Amino acid sequence: MTLLPKSVARLLGAALLSLAFAGSAFAQLAPSTAPGNVTTLKPASEFDRIENKQERAAALFIEAGKVINSPRCQNCHPGGERPTQTDAMTPHQPWVIRGADGFGAPGMRCATCHQAANFESSGVPGHAKWHLAPASMAWQGKSLAQICEQIKDKSRNDNMDLAALVKHMSEDTLVGWAWKPGANRTPAPGTQTQFGALIRAWAEAGAYCPK
Repeated sequence: MTLLPKSVARLLGAALLSLAFAGSAFAQLAPSTAPGNVTTLKPASEFDRIENKQERAAALFIEAGKVINSPRCQNCHPGGERPTQTDAMTPHQPWVIRGADGFGAPGMRCATCHQAANFESSGVPGHAKWHLAPASMAWQGKSLAQICEQIKDKSRNDNMDLAALVKHMSEDTLVGWAWKPGANRTPAPGTQTQFGALIRAWAEAGAYCPK
């Protein structure tokens, strides 16, 4: 039996992983057709008529929650160590885990398959910073009220104050990928600009959370 050099074996393994991912992606690219699938967001200005600041903040976060609860965001904020994928939020194929830094386990790094941009030929999504949210920011299985408290908790959100959080939601290009996911995936509702405006208005109203 002839043994392949380690470098060749690693490259071959990466290629096989990419093919496996692509096959899974092609099999599951159809957008969600579930009843009530949300595609739009109300403008932040629509909530100005709510005089009570606490009620206005809660309503704004519920509207922003249409994005937070979309598969494009939830897939990268899994409740466990394994990401999910597609609109159905099925476990990631091939099998990968978060790893110590959110960029995958040694030998199974996210960048093995996910490149700096979407690769439309295979359907593999991509971004230069592709990785999972930290475990402290797990959203799947949680209510919007719980997520709201979570994302403004500096001990869990990478020490971001409200201003930094608004900037992250409004301008971070990895967050922005959710609106241009490629490969016939269903984008997050609205636009990143609209979502950022909702989060900004929520923060300005006191960052109260829904009950």
